Amino acid sequence: MQFLRMISQQLSRFTALVIILAAAVTFIEPATFSWVTGDTQVIVLGVIMLAMGMTLGKEDYKVLAQRPLDIFIGSIIQYTIMPILAISVARLFDLSPGLTLGLVLVGTCPGGVSSNIMSYLAKGDVAFSVGMTTVSTIIAPLVTPLWLNYLVGQSVEMDGWGMFRFMLLVTLLPVAIGSMLNILFQNKHWFNDVRAVMPGVAVLAFAAIVGGVAAVFGDQFLQSGLVVILAIAVHNIVGYVLGYYSGTLFGMSKPKKRTISIEVGVQNAGLATGLSTKFFPGNAESAIAAAVACIWHSVSGSILANIFAWWDKRQEAKNPTVIETEETVELGKPIRNH
Repeated sequence: MQFLRMISQQLSRFTALVIILAAAVTFIEPATFSWVTGDTQVIVLGVIMLAMGMTLGKEDYKVLAQRPLDIFIGSIIQYTIMPILAISVARLFDLSPGLTLGLVLVGTCPGGVSSNIMSYLAKGDVAFSVGMTTVSTIIAPLVTPLWLNYLVGQSVEMDGWGMFRFMLLVTLLPVAIGSMLNILFQNKHWFNDVRAVMPGVAVLAFAAIVGGVAAVFGDQFLQSGLVVILAIAVHNIVGYVLGYYSGTLFGMSKPKKRTISIEVGVQNAGLATGLSTKFFPGNAESAIAAAVACIWHSVSGSILANIFAWWDKRQEAKNPTVIETEETVELGKPIRNH
């Protein structure tokens, strides 16, 4: 188990590289991930959300109870900025209906699967990150279909009620099961071993989803790749900036501003990919946009976290006095990888 723990840590550390590698392998040999479609993809998504749920315990729900205002503000900011920004970027680049759908899907999904580890590396507020990711995931089955219907419902035929039920099944149910297992067995040695391995499993599952989409829609990606990457980059980077300055507007501390920047900018594009292939199987471009976002968000979020960490080191070099963050992160506490 110690070896598996080490592998899991390395997979979590190099999430972006693993995802890029999966995509590259698929372009060379599409059959590698061609099995990740339909019900199999739903199961893979469920595994990712189960891994997230297994990191949630009583202390996390206490955080939600103790800091409802911060988390409420953060969730409102996320579900306001990213959907509106998505449709605005789509119109700015005059994207096709399919690419617009994919970008809006990404913008209306909850926080990303790796936002907590990014917040930790950025010296952000990890508890705040956990709270935002949890709440955004809980309300996603309601908010995502509503936003999607409002922003693109007139141009894309969709089943809002079906999407709501699907998201309940794929997000809330596995998260609830994982969290319940954590609360019941958190003191059991065998469960701690399993929980320690789950972040790596989630990364591999995430990579499999990207690979599955690349296997099916790889040709279309090569045809429309540049504009997709550019639109997703603008959506993501502006999300970081607006998230950070929204935290400033509400008088949040530096760790909180860094966290809200990452939580707003990094979306659960894996879920967006699953929703696209499930509810819009004939719309290849929407799945392509979501799959590209899977890769881009992982890479850019890791880079942003490193920039924040580099900035602190630079400031410390200028000032010999150790700069303390305004809210301390407990280094001894296991890091959650959502």
